[in-house]
Amino acid sequence: MHMKALRPPEQVMRLSRIGAFHASRLSFMRVLLRNMATENWRFERRIFDIDAKGVGRAVYTAHGPRRSYSLVAFAHDLPDNMRSDRVIATAWDATFCMFDGVPDATDLERLALNVPLQEAGRITSNELSLSRANRSVRLWAHVVDALASGQQPETQQIDSVGYLMRTTAVYGSGKFGAADNAWLAPRNQMSAPFAVEMLSVYLTRTFIADLVEHVAAQRSDKAVKLAPLLRRKLGIGNSTGLGMAPFLMNHPALLNAWVLARETALARVRALASTTPEIAAKFTNLVARARANVAGWTTEHTLQAQRINGLASDLAHLATHIENIGLTGPNPWDALYRWAEAALALEGQELLVSLMLEPHGALIDDLASTMGADELACHMIDGSMTLAQLRSILHADYRWALALNFADRATSARFWYVSEEKLEPRLGERFDEAGADLEQPLATGRDISAMAAAQDGLPDETKLADFLLAHPEHRHVIRRIQLAQTRPYAEIRDNLIAADMLPIDLLRCKLSFFGAQKFDPRSDRWLRICMFQNAPYPDELTLETADDWAYPPETGVAP
Repeated sequence: MHMKALRPPEQVMRLSRIGAFHASRLSFMRVLLRNMATENWRFERRIFDIDAKGVGRAVYTAHGPRRSYSLVAFAHDLPDNMRSDRVIATAWDATFCMFDGVPDATDLERLALNVPLQEAGRITSNELSLSRANRSVRLWAHVVDALASGQQPETQQIDSVGYLMRTTAVYGSGKFGAADNAWLAPRNQMSAPFAVEMLSVYLTRTFIADLVEHVAAQRSDKAVKLAPLLRRKLGIGNSTGLGMAPFLMNHPALLNAWVLARETALARVRALASTTPEIAAKFTNLVARARANVAGWTTEHTLQAQRINGLASDLAHLATHIENIGLTGPNPWDALYRWAEAALALEGQELLVSLMLEPHGALIDDLASTMGADELACHMIDGSMTLAQLRSILHADYRWALALNFADRATSARFWYVSEEKLEPRLGERFDEAGADLEQPLATGRDISAMAAAQDGLPDETKLADFLLAHPEHRHVIRRIQLAQTRPYAEIRDNLIAADMLPIDLLRCKLSFFGAQKFDPRSDRWLRICMFQNAPYPDELTLETADDWAYPPETGVAP
């Protein structure tokens, strides 16, 4: 097989396109379940000490072939007036941590004093993540009432929300005393990006389903459990805001690894000379299932509603095209993709990419092991590079930045900073708000333009080491430029401080690699999503069920 050339970074790495990415079989939720099924992980509920009000603690342990990991959950009786999705909240319906191994009684007492406090508490390197969640009050009440009366909740109500609780943060990577990524790197099981966080959310989903059944059973002797198909429809919601947005700019090597894996997978599929009737039929069915999935994706956000309507129209167009043209000709996947580039909008094109990858696991799943990156290894600057070499790179790869006029207020309208209250990234309006003196170095285009101006007029043979001795403020962009020479998808090729920049595009890109579904923006700065919806629960996890849940069948009933 002669692999097609990868899509060029100047096409892929635009905010409008990465903001149209969708989950795929290379997304981290999918990779986690596939790996656990392959390795035959074992799961147990070790503790479930919850009272009639739904208050108490529980421990769920996942046993891998070499190590065990435990979700320690604390359920609380939270008054309605204290429930908030904002990161500045101080109380939650449930709080969690992932424990490295199996906690004993002493561990649990220590965690009980700290985990419910979240940022105000402290955990140790025995813990791998810290998280919290709030109820979807309306759906929670409906499900409890229905189960307590011996009935199943209404499918329509479950479909309209999709989750009983939503997390407002899942912290890992050394925050608040938790184990750093370097601690996990030698472990194959947990070395994949965000594997700990994804496992935490997966076990949290199980705890919440068990909790709602328990609360209903405490209310009535005739209570029933959730029907398996309805239970599977319940994912975990998540509220995500600007705190996540700068991650892609701050981790260029990791961003490159993620996008490179996805683009390589697409190129491999496009290079196939033919397909089989079985794969063609599976793909056609996936398109139908994706249409049903999009039909149930609702939002009150005007821009996203327009995108969803356009995506639904594109999928209908795609279905008609497949029905008329089929996948029987030479290079059918390449032909289909090239048709989409001309016929579909970006949302439709990028969902098609995800759908094209879906039936080709044997061809592309190995790429999941390439999606990590050591950012520290990329920090060295080659001071022997000459300004002539640098200028050649700027002309080839950064014309988009040099063409921008940052004297224009609309071009430099925003600034990124870190809030003093919560130490979270925020976006300020440069000409209307104070704080620009605290700006973070995330305006890559502007900083490259300033660096180019600083070396203007210097001799071509000048070494970067000499230039940076005189202008050390440009070290960070020189580092990015050199890094990007071997990592083509490391740089987002857009102005990240423009007045019309949509932070939601950054959030959607990252969340698509997580495997999130049903993006529901509440503004251009935060959104709600659903995770693991329709996925098998631990007691249902097999090689057959681990992958076939991202697009539920047309009936809307989980597989």
